[in-house]
Amino acid sequence: MATENKTVAVIGAAGKMGQRVSNNLVKSDFRVLFAENSPQGQELIRGLGRELTDSEEAAAQADVLILAVPDIVLGKVSELLVPAMKPGAVLLTLDPAAAYAGLLTRRDDVHNAVAHPCHPSVFLERTTKEEYADTFGGIAAPQEVVASFEGPDPAVQELAEAVIRTMYAPVVDVHWVTVKQLAVLEPTLVETIACMVGALLTEALHETVHTVGVPEAAARAMLLGHTQVALANTLKGDNPFSDACLIAMDYGRESIVKDDWKKVFEDDELDKVITRMLRIKEIKR
Repeated sequence: MATENKTVAVIGAAGKMGQRVSNNLVKSDFRVLFAENSPQGQELIRGLGRELTDSEEAAAQADVLILAVPDIVLGKVSELLVPAMKPGAVLLTLDPAAAYAGLLTRRDDVHNAVAHPCHPSVFLERTTKEEYADTFGGIAAPQEVVASFEGPDPAVQELAEAVIRTMYAPVVDVHWVTVKQLAVLEPTLVETIACMVGALLTEALHETVHTVGVPEAAARAMLLGHTQVALANTLKGDNPFSDACLIAMDYGRESIVKDDWKKVFEDDELDKVITRMLRIKEIKR
């Protein structure tokens, strides 16, 4: 779709994600407005050669308003800016927690969208040094995005997807789900489970080196190589594990994993972790 006449505003443009999405949006045909509240952040934006716009003025002009601010302030920021938005505009947040918790200010004539990057896959076929260096995504390595959109207008969803593909570029595909499904993916699947497992691997490496006394280079080499094999075997089915490995895996599950671990996928548990993340007392329904 034509994007040169569309305005995208980034609120929190000096933050980590604000800078990332802004760096890609400025390369597009979109008219981009940048808003930042902190004096230090404002100085950073000016240092990048970008003009600053007042947040409410940016909200009033935007066809797509991106709130690139911390989850815990999304409610307050949306309360301030949503009333200023023009009818038919899109409010786009980057994480599902606040939307799922019902903390965002809503208007019947404003569309709501959430889009979260998947980050480059561990199985991505990288061909350049830039792609290898880009583990987060949004610079050189292709990634996928999971997003939700609320509204009956396909043209507006098409605009939202164009912005999403631009700000997270290069993007392979955008997968559309519900807000709740996106919340199950992030935090439950990838933070509660996958990131926790990554931290556990780091703790295990520390124990191997500092408690058992294995040389760090040897331990790190063994762990990193076998982590790739473990993921390839379990998630892609590339090669079967040996019988001895399966026995050790069973022992590890018995020793480390709680029998009721799958409860994290229950609604009450999802509500519990999101209330902790947002530092609120309860989920609004």
